[in-house]
Amino acid sequence: MDGRHGQSSNPYELTDDTPVYVISVAAQLSGLHPQTLRQYDRLGLVSPDRAAGRGRRYSARDIQLLRQVQRLSQDEGINLAGIKRIIELENQVAALQARVVELQQAVEGAAVAMRQREAQVHASYRRDLVPYQDVSQSSALVVWRPDRRRR
Repeated sequence: MDGRHGQSSNPYELTDDTPVYVISVAAQLSGLHPQTLRQYDRLGLVSPDRAAGRGRRYSARDIQLLRQVQRLSQDEGINLAGIKRIIELENQVAALQARVVELQQAVEGAAVAMRQREAQVHASYRRDLVPYQDVSQSSALVVWRPDRRRR
């Protein structure tokens, strides 16, 4: 299994990434000829998983990608090299978006930990100490009288 298919806790659970369709079924579902699917695989446009006997197994996500390749090629007139680059960039954007979410969660977790630690520090203050107030910012008058008995 390659890195793009997620592992689930239930090995029998079907997801959009589960490789279940043989090439003939994938060709029917995508509206393409099986030879076109083989060519797309050779070019790296849509690379399905391989079964134990090395036969291609397409997932629902692969079928969607095949349809996207067909639409870009036929409707938009984009050549296969351009389509490959578009797919690579879309995959890169998706990976970066996932990384941003991961980093945002890490930052939020660090902020929560910092606030908890700050609360612990504030809770540990000695209550018998009086905060110092800078005299230069006070309007109070202070009279100082030296203690003459100490000489």
